[in-house]
Amino acid sequence: MSNVHFLREPAPVNAEHDERRRELFARAEALSTDLARRGAELDRVGAPPREEIEALRQAGLLTALHSPEIGGAGLSWIDGLRLVRIVARGESSIGQLLGYHYVNSQYVYWAAADPRQAWVLGAETVERQLYWGAAVNPRDPGLTLERRGAHYVLNGRKTFSTGAHVSDRINVNATLDGKIANFVVPTDRPGYIANDDWDNIGQRLSDSGSVEFRDFPVYGRDFIQALAEPLDPPPVQATFNTPLIQLVFVNFYLGTAQGALAAALDYVRSTTRPWVTSGVERAGDDPYILEAIGELQTNLKASVALADAAAAAVEAALSEGSSVTAEARGAAAIEAYAAKVHSTHVALDVTARVFELMGARATAGHYRFDRYWRNVRTHTLHDPVAYKAREVGDFALNGRIPPVSLYS
Repeated sequence: MSNVHFLREPAPVNAEHDERRRELFARAEALSTDLARRGAELDRVGAPPREEIEALRQAGLLTALHSPEIGGAGLSWIDGLRLVRIVARGESSIGQLLGYHYVNSQYVYWAAADPRQAWVLGAETVERQLYWGAAVNPRDPGLTLERRGAHYVLNGRKTFSTGAHVSDRINVNATLDGKIANFVVPTDRPGYIANDDWDNIGQRLSDSGSVEFRDFPVYGRDFIQALAEPLDPPPVQATFNTPLIQLVFVNFYLGTAQGALAAALDYVRSTTRPWVTSGVERAGDDPYILEAIGELQTNLKASVALADAAAAAVEAALSEGSSVTAEARGAAAIEAYAAKVHSTHVALDVTARVFELMGARATAGHYRFDRYWRNVRTHTLHDPVAYKAREVGDFALNGRIPPVSLYS
């Protein structure tokens, strides 16, 4: 069996890889266009996005980061995060779900104690085009394992579990005899219950309701790490899920803002009337509208460049494998967190100010243009951006890397 290290490396650049990469980006663009066309109705209904996950599956986007040796496309994290951004232009929740899947399904490659187990899970994911979720929110403990005969049973409830209804596999952590257990399980076992209680103002398609486990069976083969004491530091390599998930946030925030601006520009071209004292015949010639568009577009471009640079820094540190140091990981994470701070402010600003371009009639409920702001506002509260800015400042002033957690 090949060494699993290849699973953490992007494919070598060649004509076949380039063609597959172009094809995936084209499919993402087409999918995003379709989502944007249906976005208002999708937001109104707010149903679990089963058809949309199937569209990601059919487009080959779920396996974009897996190695070609097991049938994946071998794209880099930089490209994977760009795909998240593209999809989020059409529908923010679907961009979020794609990014979460990338982090959850790739996590085993650098966190699993047994490389062969990661290889098997990856191969199965590619062969069956599985979608991965997680039930690991550290601020919402409550999952417990207990031994029962030759296996274990999992019980408890998680208040939030993005992709609750649509996940085929989930990463889970729970307590077992006072220790922390990490494992991967399929959601089609008896005892997994996804509840329909996600009613937030935004990310209405993210399927982020609560999940319950009632005597859910867990087997020894499901564990990906040895049991750990609650305060034991994990291997550095196993902590990259945090800066990567933060970069997922960055990119679907920016994709959402890009989608909002694109929708506003279409509206200005087709519907917005020039102001009575503007002296112009077309809203598209109004100097104040043009100035505002220029500012928003410039800020978006700057934030996208910062996001791509941060992705490159995190991927470079991750590529060091088990030899990566806490200092290298921390410095790369700071790049991600700086991008998080900037993208939060830019995305909130863009999604709010697009109404200034379009005018009062654009607030009509059937357009649901407010969904862009609602989506960004809802998710940017995931963890306080002030603490991310503090970490960036502490690193700049004092050289301190942030303490490792599922938030930092």
